[in-house]
Amino acid sequence: MTHTPRTTPTDLTTPTARDLARQIAVISALGFTLVAVFVGVGGLGGTEVENSQGGQLSAQGSFLAPAGPAFSIWSVIYLGLIGYAVWQALPGQRGSDRQRAVGWWIALTIVLNGLWLVAAQLLTIEWTVVVIVLLLIALCITFRLSVLTRTPRAGFLDALLIDGVTGLHLGWVTLATVANIAAWLTGIVPDSWAENATAWGVAVLAVVAVIGLGISWRSGWRVAPALALAWGLSWLAVGRLAGEPQNTAIGVTAIVVAAIVLLVPVAVAGLRFLLPEHD
Repeated sequence: MTHTPRTTPTDLTTPTARDLARQIAVISALGFTLVAVFVGVGGLGGTEVENSQGGQLSAQGSFLAPAGPAFSIWSVIYLGLIGYAVWQALPGQRGSDRQRAVGWWIALTIVLNGLWLVAAQLLTIEWTVVVIVLLLIALCITFRLSVLTRTPRAGFLDALLIDGVTGLHLGWVTLATVANIAAWLTGIVPDSWAENATAWGVAVLAVVAVIGLGISWRSGWRVAPALALAWGLSWLAVGRLAGEPQNTAIGVTAIVVAAIVLLVPVAVAGLRFLLPEHD
């Protein structure tokens, strides 16, 4: 009996010029965005984001804006993106199918992140809405691709720097998109609409709850997006209950929604761990 050695396709593992271009694109995107961040915190003569657009993007810009400390999550996200950029640039990651599936999309999300900061500095608030919506769409696609790719995750760093960082980014930008749109609308709607601001705010937060649970469900109940979303909602509650503009109904609703979007995926993930499925 003749033994025929097993072969594996080499086109999935052999690095190509396109793979090298992807690695360079991720690093270049990060460099662009880090410069934009530096300008966005007031460096190189830039205006701090919370003071740009006439203060519309500040923690007091609308009823749906989180309190200032919420934005510290960007430090975690940027550190994660830096870690990802360094890790994906390693020779061993060049021909990775996981990197091929999500690398270009992650580069796009990083660029859009920087472009939002540019829009906040140089353009009108309408452009910040356009860019953040595009960023949200790109993050949804990226996170879904990271979940759908058939290539197994290659250990802790793979799960942390692809699924974890992208999930945090997606969860936070989901709420940031709501806050950005609310800030834009607050500046253009008639003053008479202020009478219904509470009802609209509560209704929007209910939609956020549905979206948050939808993201968790479609991602196999991964917790990272829920963590970031709950973080932002908690600080939104702080802003409405202890800051300005005050609104008790919206603040309490934000607490309830934060609990829902976090506890449901944590509970499901816990049950899956305790009661694994058997074939």
